[in-house]
Amino acid sequence: MSLVLGIDVGTQGTKGLLLDADDGTVVARAAVAYELIEGLPPGAAEQHPGTWIDAVRDVAHRLVRAEGIDKDRVDAVGISGQQHGLVVLDAADEVVRPAKLWCDTQTSAEARELSRTLGRAVPTGFTASKVLWLARHEPDNWARVRSVLLPHDYVNLRLTGEKTMEAGDASGTGFFDPAERRFRTKDVDAIDPRLAQMLPPLVAAGQPAGRLSAEGAQILGVREGVLVASGGGDNMMSAIGSGATRSGVVVVSLGTSGTVFTHADVPIIDPEGLIAPFCASIGGWLPLLCVMNLTGVTEEVRHGFRSDHAALTNRATAVPPGCDGLLWLPYLVGERVPDLPEAAGVLLGMRPGHLRPGVLYRAALEGTSLNLGWGVERMRALGIEVDGVHLVGGAARNELWREVLADVLGCPVTPLVEPESAALGAAVQALWTLHRDGGKDVSADEVARPFVRAAGEATEPNATRGRVYAELLERFRDEVARLFPS
Repeated sequence: MSLVLGIDVGTQGTKGLLLDADDGTVVARAAVAYELIEGLPPGAAEQHPGTWIDAVRDVAHRLVRAEGIDKDRVDAVGISGQQHGLVVLDAADEVVRPAKLWCDTQTSAEARELSRTLGRAVPTGFTASKVLWLARHEPDNWARVRSVLLPHDYVNLRLTGEKTMEAGDASGTGFFDPAERRFRTKDVDAIDPRLAQMLPPLVAAGQPAGRLSAEGAQILGVREGVLVASGGGDNMMSAIGSGATRSGVVVVSLGTSGTVFTHADVPIIDPEGLIAPFCASIGGWLPLLCVMNLTGVTEEVRHGFRSDHAALTNRATAVPPGCDGLLWLPYLVGERVPDLPEAAGVLLGMRPGHLRPGVLYRAALEGTSLNLGWGVERMRALGIEVDGVHLVGGAARNELWREVLADVLGCPVTPLVEPESAALGAAVQALWTLHRDGGKDVSADEVARPFVRAAGEATEPNATRGRVYAELLERFRDEVARLFPS
């Protein structure tokens, strides 16, 4: 039995699984949770890269020590990582300061400046604004920097001793040309002329990042020399693990952020910059919508009422669609789509009884889903067909959320057997790379298809509820425009 290890290094924790490459089953899984650094200024969201390495070590050792696992059968490793984070290293490859994350909005002024300078939208969450912010606000730290990496690149470095980057994750930096699959020299120089020398070489899709070094073998608890795939951003890996390895499959991922993406054979460029023109990590492209507020909103309700999601969902099911007029604009941490990095969450239309747990929980489901639906409208306007979606992420198990999404999007929603699609995708990409490294000519889609399975029947949209949500979306857009004028 050949085993492949996939690890997803996320914002709230690291998750991993061991995949039996022969029969397509997950034979072990593990997860470790962690938090953001506390006590930072408003808008700042940071983690220390050492936290990720500790979590990767913990998860990997749990996996390879699971009952019935022969760690010597692990033949390949793939790493998925949260996108856009800025990891800066000194001349000794030591971390200069904690990583600023995708959800950091402290750099919104730099993002606006870069958008004007470069003549195109540069979202606050992208890496470019973080680099400029660091150079401006922490010049002593910036003077020490010799290497700029993304989160999954840093994990790969610790595993292989090699600094690399690949087009999928690189296309979320803000200074990468996704159509040409190269860094934009003009954009890099506009941020800082030194930046070009700090970026690692790019590895092509299907090429390994390297092989496990002695340190990497110690971190993972497996033998030295195991192939390490290029890996990629969590959305790129989720695409592989959820079926978006060919055109026509649209995926919605419900996590800390919410994403909608599909595979494309040509770049999809949004003039407004709302739909990201990412590269896929298997070749091709991955047009992607990302909203920053999703499960964090329902977590606030759960935490506020000291309850659990099952109980809150049960109560919310009894609340009618539209929550009797209560509308939640869910921008607790600002928002990327629409581009409102400094917005705040707003509850509108409050009446007696609205502050009950079931009502607020349903309002959270509806508010986040409406915002996601608004973004999907933009994707459809760009010519992307959304006639049905695969649903992944931790919240995909929530039957009520699936129902709300189906009604808001107006199409069937199908949950997948493996909700942790990023970890699965990292493992599948590693298996594909292993095949290619052995001389086997096979596409990523051919390798991925057997591992992507539906978990039961699709949730179909309801026409009556759909009309309610269509009217509610109009109200949602009007209220956003009124409260947060551009």
